[in-house]
Amino acid sequence: MTRDLDQVFAALADPTRRAILAMLLEDDMAVTDVADPFEMSLAAISKHLRVLTQAGLISQEKRGRVKWCKLEPDALRDASVWMQGFGQFEPVNLDAFERFLATEVHAPEGRDESV
Repeated sequence: MTRDLDQVFAALADPTRRAILAMLLEDDMAVTDVADPFEMSLAAISKHLRVLTQAGLISQEKRGRVKWCKLEPDALRDASVWMQGFGQFEPVNLDAFERFLATEVHAPEGRDESV
């Protein structure tokens, strides 16, 4: 479980990946649609998506010629349960988490193509 949590928290540490998660809260998206708002290459977005997939935060599925991304909230629940063990954190409210991610998406930060 520690390795899984390490992957989840490492994936969440990047603002681009948090922005992608916020986008996927709305609905499943094609990889090309995920890439549209970012000023980086499709290859760079693909690397971010791979990190999110390996952490279990999203899943990817090919439908015809198009690869689709879907949010998988169970990894966030596991991280929330782990944080609750410290008694200092409230359970993660997914609605509040969505609002947090929305503010992160709109926060003016430099875009970094590194993964």
